Amino acid sequence: MEWEVRELRQANEILRKASAYVAQAEFESPFKR
Repeated sequence: MEWEVRELRQANEILRKASAYVAQAEFESPFKR
């Protein structure tokens, strides 16, 4: 069960970084699509 918690935490961190990156990109260049 310990490895599951670790995996979930790592996935959470990755998701947080990805969403932060997307939000920053959207904020910086909303018309560049």
